[in-house]
Amino acid sequence: MPARPHGPRWPWVVSFGLLAAVLILQLLLLQRAELAASARWRPVIASVCAALGCEVPLWHEPAAYTMLARDVRPASDESGVLEVSASFRNDAPLPQAWPVLYLQLTDVNGQAVAARMLQPTDYHSDTAHEAALASGQSASVSFRIAEPATPIVAFNFDFR
Repeated sequence: MPARPHGPRWPWVVSFGLLAAVLILQLLLLQRAELAASARWRPVIASVCAALGCEVPLWHEPAAYTMLARDVRPASDESGVLEVSASFRNDAPLPQAWPVLYLQLTDVNGQAVAARMLQPTDYHSDTAHEAALASGQSASVSFRIAEPATPIVAFNFDFR
């Protein structure tokens, strides 16, 4: 049996290590949105993106919004229109994007009469300037909607 040459193996080990590091970095970058949604992985992704110049998506935790006040009433200046106002606070540990607001109007029997999903651009005109609400920051919004034909007696807000 011929003897096997014993050359240096360290170039192979270093090459393998570098290739593994590049693969791990690529996986982190490709999955950064999913990983950034985890409190455990977000600091790692933020560090990698800070070094490489990529963006980390804003934190998204709708349950961390707290409704402070809300009101739906007929508009005083226009028939068939409801004025909706709400104020809420971001209680998440990180800044969050403005939430999608879900408004549901119900009748005397508790049946949903109307519902509307409002994107931040529907209720907040300055989203380009203020893309996020800081942790602990409160916001007040108001908008108008058409009043349903069926009389409403209750309403509900939810954050998405």
